[in-house]
Amino acid sequence: MANQRFVIEGGHPIGGRIRPSGNKNAALPLIAATLLTADEVVLTNVPVIRDVEAMVSILRDLGVTVTPRGAGALAFRADRVNGDEPNAEVCRQIRASLLLAGPLLARRGHVRLPLPGGDVIGRRRIDTHVLALQALGGTVETGSGEYIFSAQKRLVGAEVFLDEASVTGTENAVMAAALALGTTVIENAACEPHVQDLCRLINAMGGTIEGIGSNRLVIHGTTSLHGAEYALGPDYIEVGSLIMLAAVTGGELSIEEARPHEHRATQLAFSRIGIRFGPDASGRHIVVPGGQDLRVASDLGGAIPKIEDAPWPGYPADLTSIAVVGATQSEGTVLIFEKMFESRLFFVDRLASMGARLILCDPHRVVVSGRSQLIGQELVSPDIRAGMALLIAALCADGTSTIQNIQQIDRGYERIDQRLAALGARIERRSS
Repeated sequence: MANQRFVIEGGHPIGGRIRPSGNKNAALPLIAATLLTADEVVLTNVPVIRDVEAMVSILRDLGVTVTPRGAGALAFRADRVNGDEPNAEVCRQIRASLLLAGPLLARRGHVRLPLPGGDVIGRRRIDTHVLALQALGGTVETGSGEYIFSAQKRLVGAEVFLDEASVTGTENAVMAAALALGTTVIENAACEPHVQDLCRLINAMGGTIEGIGSNRLVIHGTTSLHGAEYALGPDYIEVGSLIMLAAVTGGELSIEEARPHEHRATQLAFSRIGIRFGPDASGRHIVVPGGQDLRVASDLGGAIPKIEDAPWPGYPADLTSIAVVGATQSEGTVLIFEKMFESRLFFVDRLASMGARLILCDPHRVVVSGRSQLIGQELVSPDIRAGMALLIAALCADGTSTIQNIQQIDRGYERIDQRLAALGARIERRSS
């Protein structure tokens, strides 16, 4: 594919009505979970993005039949899985390839995985995955740039305390435990919406998982699971990004079927930089008022207000990058504290080149003083979330911006240029 870029004319309000795509972070583990049964599993509301295409490609190489069933629907049948060594080249493109460890270990007793790819936003350990699968009876060897997971016999349920509330670590443990002998209790489990979606899919397939939505999951293993159909929830990271985009460009936006209850932490965080949004009368949609005058809210005692990420139900780490952009458009000073990844904030030099006033204190903290009139620039997207942040910055900037390396944005946001153009964005995709 030719190199592509976005050419964006900023300064136009983004508004109207939009429905968010299905949750990217749910699609990938749910696709992996189709390996747990030989029966057909149908997933709907699946986003058409590069990471999903890569995951589907990996499963097809393993012998899984994948059939489109209309817009956003895919049917998976893993009745003839013919290998336990997924395509290494594709696996290195996405970190989610690591999610194959749990289901393949439980189903086949062996899996060989290369070091996973994905965003370069800091050190991303896999120790949690390894310790959880070892607790269930698996063994792990490290080779030259690969991990080899094995089980001499059926996995056995166990008490598992995760050393950190890792989302993908929890998902791997849940999938492995679903086919294990006996009961598994996972303490300090992640409980994000996509973890909940995975647990509900497994229950729809005949599994029994209790405590969904909490940090303590009880999984009663079974010898086999059956087929099911499951609709993915909306992508709450995309919803948060759309809220920010409307607020900083002054548009009035209605986001349909957005699950407002999933955005309480985001509502608190955004309110610190003066952004208002909330549910409509039905309680199903989110409304962002137009023409907001963004001002940093004073903290008690006169301290600099802080926006910081936290495990669910706290403010999502994947919305940290866009919070920095929002802070540049709000009158006042705020501290953005990214706790999880030590390289996520390194993109802020691009915002500085656009005219943002900010200081990167260390790899985890940036102080932003707004309001700044951003100026269009030549930009490069370093990862999915920073790419979306730069896109938002370009849309509220004065003049024209170009964003290169937009395949990073395409990994996580479905047809984002077309969908934003329908809301009034002046954005064009060009190839070179």
